[in-house]
Amino acid sequence: MKVSKSPWLMHYDGSSCNGCDIEVLACLTPVYDVERFGVMNTGNPKHADIFLITGGINAQNAPVVKQLYSQMPNPKVVVAVGVCACNGGIFKECYNILGGVDTVLPVDIYVPGCAARPEAIIDGVVRAVALLDEKKKALSQEQVSSKEA
Repeated sequence: MKVSKSPWLMHYDGSSCNGCDIEVLACLTPVYDVERFGVMNTGNPKHADIFLITGGINAQNAPVVKQLYSQMPNPKVVVAVGVCACNGGIFKECYNILGGVDTVLPVDIYVPGCAARPEAIIDGVVRAVALLDEKKKALSQEQVSSKEA
């Protein structure tokens, strides 16, 4: 796989049991080593290319998630990890849960599981890197055609 730039990934935990967060952390250990695909972890949305979200969305974290997303430069990819991030999961019927990430943001990649396994998370991240490259190519072609017009 050819990657033009090391994509930076930002992880955010919504309302969850933290099972998926533990699995995301496992992806960073030498056993799984997600960084071998060129992905770097960041806490700054202004540097992030991939927004990896675990847990459901509630009324309190919805504005935070929207703000983080808006601070990310284009193009960007959103990855929902775990069934809670995909659709609200076991907390779906709780009074405070709005649902999955797609209730507030456009989600590009869904990684199901309760908790999502590190192999599945890495597969989602690799798919996100490929999608990011596609989005970058499309954006550069748009910029070239707008300059020509």
